[in-house]
Amino acid sequence: MQIGNVSFSSYPLFLAPMEDVTDPAFRLLCKEFGADLVYTEFISADALIRNVKRTEQKLAILEKERPVAIQLYGREPDAMVEAAKIAEAAHPEIIDLNFGCPVKRVAGKGAGAGLLRDIPKMLEITRAVVNAVSVPVTAKTRLGWDAESKIIVELAEQLQDCGIAALAIHGRTRAQMYTGEADWTLIGEVKNNPRMKIPIIGNGDVTTPERAKERFEKYGVDAVMIGRGAIGQPWIFSDIKHFLLTGVLQQKPDVKQQFEIIRRQIESSIEWLDERKGILHVRRHLANTPLFKGIPNFRIVRIAMLRAATKDELFQILGEVESTQLAIHKLQ
Repeated sequence: MQIGNVSFSSYPLFLAPMEDVTDPAFRLLCKEFGADLVYTEFISADALIRNVKRTEQKLAILEKERPVAIQLYGREPDAMVEAAKIAEAAHPEIIDLNFGCPVKRVAGKGAGAGLLRDIPKMLEITRAVVNAVSVPVTAKTRLGWDAESKIIVELAEQLQDCGIAALAIHGRTRAQMYTGEADWTLIGEVKNNPRMKIPIIGNGDVTTPERAKERFEKYGVDAVMIGRGAIGQPWIFSDIKHFLLTGVLQQKPDVKQQFEIIRRQIESSIEWLDERKGILHVRRHLANTPLFKGIPNFRIVRIAMLRAATKDELFQILGEVESTQLAIHKLQ
């Protein structure tokens, strides 16, 4: 499979763009564990052209994490074009257009998945950005706005006609947000449409190696994108890759290794931002990591961990949790 000048080996696995999640520290870890393409947090076109510092910071790309896609969202063609030109100057391999974010502050203002209610404008934005930059432009969207408007099969053709180099599809409607199960049936229909020539990337509920294998084999997608399934466990890419290539489930990192990975992520986040902001930024990963499953009466410790204000305080709590988990595993 190829997107622009970027070639991918068998069974490509992509890290989905996620706000407050896919910062450089996390992207590097996912890359280390086998992610073939990583995406930035999604970036507001309006904020980028206004030179908002926090937004400009999201353009940072480290050489070790390449190839990287910068994802943009917005509702006006001119702003998206200007933002795409700024993003291109950061030298990503791909610029991705977000037509799928369902949250109210984005979709409710006509950006992200909100453009599923204004297809002419979505296509206008796509054509304008494709014509404005020299790097490949891709798009990510959903099945439709709601159950009564699942338009993705026709929309995929229209986006392809606008010149995009690949299309990622999340198997839910905007109305579903992140509830219920992702429906890959229409993703497969898009992929098997003989008029589609660009790579199709499937996204939604890929949380295990077995599920990733089923998505590739049953629906024929060119790549699988992993989002929430990677939060707190970047090693999921290695687990899936190994299973796809060998058919055998590999042993996950042991407890000590998993805690070491989390500590590395915390340190990288602090280095990228600063101690206070870095700890705040990594809390979502700590809240979702499977490391803490099975610990009895964990709620109090979890609150303390999420309230920790310094690296030393946080590492002390993690050390205590690690000792508890090691003791539990010895008894099993």
